[in-house]
Amino acid sequence: MRAKTSRRKFLASGAAAGMSTWFAARTSWAAGDAPSDRVRVASIGCGGRGGGVVWDVANVVKPENVVALCDVDEVQAKGVFSNNAFKECRRYRDFREMLEKEENAIDAVTVGIPDHTHAAAAAMAMRMGKHVYVEKPLTYTVKEARVLRELAAEKKLATQMGNQGTAGGRLREGVEIVQAGLLGEVREVHTWTNRPVWPQGIDAIFNKHEGVKKALHGKLDGGEISAKAPDTLSWNLWLGPSPERPYDKCYLPFNWRGWLDWGTGSLGDMACHTMNLPYMALKLDAPTSVEAEVSFLNPETYPEWGKVTYEFPASGDRPAVMWYWYDGNEWSPKHFAERMKSSPSKVLGKSPAEIFGSGKPSGSGSLIVGSKGMLYSTDDYGNDWKLLPGEAFKDMQKPEPTLPRSPGHAAEWIRAIRGGPKAMSNFDYAGRLTEFILLGNVAMRMQSRIEWDAAAFKITNNEKANRFLHREYRKGWTL
Repeated sequence: MRAKTSRRKFLASGAAAGMSTWFAARTSWAAGDAPSDRVRVASIGCGGRGGGVVWDVANVVKPENVVALCDVDEVQAKGVFSNNAFKECRRYRDFREMLEKEENAIDAVTVGIPDHTHAAAAAMAMRMGKHVYVEKPLTYTVKEARVLRELAAEKKLATQMGNQGTAGGRLREGVEIVQAGLLGEVREVHTWTNRPVWPQGIDAIFNKHEGVKKALHGKLDGGEISAKAPDTLSWNLWLGPSPERPYDKCYLPFNWRGWLDWGTGSLGDMACHTMNLPYMALKLDAPTSVEAEVSFLNPETYPEWGKVTYEFPASGDRPAVMWYWYDGNEWSPKHFAERMKSSPSKVLGKSPAEIFGSGKPSGSGSLIVGSKGMLYSTDDYGNDWKLLPGEAFKDMQKPEPTLPRSPGHAAEWIRAIRGGPKAMSNFDYAGRLTEFILLGNVAMRMQSRIEWDAAAFKITNNEKANRFLHREYRKGWTL
């Protein structure tokens, strides 16, 4: 697929000339003067969030340009599979078969499947030269994030991760406020989540799912379980590159997120949203150390709660940054409040009531702590935030925009495919964000401090911890 020469030159000159030209280009797009190139899309994952991605993209390229659909679960995919808008689409269960057969018929691929198979699907498509959109988190392992980032650069592909808040104007405005120095010097960030909202931790799973004991290691009282997957589900394909395990209904369609074999827990599930604004605003890259504390570690699931501390080195005019993560639903606000009281920051070290006014923080959110004040995001997506203390910012003049405003998350990706600017959550950015976040899961598995050498891709103080940077794929699956 090739963009029109005049359009490519126009957009290139816009990037070079700066914001005024960028906004002129955006106005032209908004008026409907977009390139006429047809972007043909294949979608891997059509149920749940994957189905949402199919529609997000179809609304930009038109449904008739979604030419192939793939899902291992006919029930979950029914809403898309049975919709008349996609009646001409070819349907598959195995994405490997789809990509091989449709290679010459598609330009781009969306990936909206469970975390453990993101990288296998995306890497195969990218090696074929296909532009790729992958839901968050970008990958299941740290190594996979590095591989996808490097592949995107090598193949010069238009890529995007599905942390949709990135497209929000308020998130980008918040980034601009931090980068303009209106918070002063930032040395501390706090992020918390109300996840898990699925069973996680051995006790929680036993209490919420009758019969789940038979799913542990696929055993029941020393014998193999005999549960049979429904005919509408290809369980072996759903397992993808993960270890073999007998099917049990307690895993699907949502609870796999808490299981070590497939999900990335609360941190992996939500941090690509909630940590996005601070990470972008502070222009962070890789942490030098990560330390974790968890409720209880077991070989099956992520813990009921976890606390992670990341340390980022100073860079340019920015000082070193300590970043604190808290998850565990009812535990995360408590742990956050405890940390605030002992914070060395002059603006923290106070009670939640003094800081938030309401007496407690939101269920999920982030707090960027500067020497002059704080940016408090009250949601996961960075598009609902306030500056604290309010009195100090009542006469604030917003900085001039330095970031482009988005036409919409999916539209950004399609525009990039057509020769426009990179999507802001492209894999160069999203790969670094995901890599840093997933190091927290490695620290949780070790229940200790790990020291990270990003250039060497190595944990330097604990050789055993390196085994959690990736895992061997099951036969038939490749990265």
